[in-house]
Amino acid sequence: MNTFIALLRAVNVGGTGKLPMEDLRALCAKVGFRDARTYIASGNVALHSAKNEAQVKKALEAVLLEYAGKPVGVLVRSGTEMREVLEANPFADSPSNRVVAIFLDDAPPVDALAHAKNQRKERIALGRREIYIDYADADGMRDSKLQIPAAKAGTARNMNTVAKLAEMAGE
Repeated sequence: MNTFIALLRAVNVGGTGKLPMEDLRALCAKVGFRDARTYIASGNVALHSAKNEAQVKKALEAVLLEYAGKPVGVLVRSGTEMREVLEANPFADSPSNRVVAIFLDDAPPVDALAHAKNQRKERIALGRREIYIDYADADGMRDSKLQIPAAKAGTARNMNTVAKLAEMAGE
């Protein structure tokens, strides 16, 4: 049985994609995942499955489409990968609530940072399948105008959340 962390895009954020976490756990059980545990109401779930990453993604996206009536993006990492994302944080010197990892399905293009727009004081770095952003010296994430085209299909989690999800995957 493998441990995975699934990250849903645009769930319970800014009034879009309402999905009670109780329903998310039930949907996970419906498609055969075991021990589904959610963390905060923004679409984070740790689960166990004999399926591989691609199969977990496909099954969750299908059941979420059925539930929501529209596509819901899902990014999946193994428990080990979630710990690696935390350990690879290039901005560990900044407060963990001010640094995010934007999770992507694939490696970001090597020129992703060259295409960033409206960068002010934010620091940006590429990860394996993530883009890290440090907002600590900027005016904050909420007021940031930063646009990274390569991150458009991703979903962001701050390092506090990444740490908690890595911990959940290890339990």
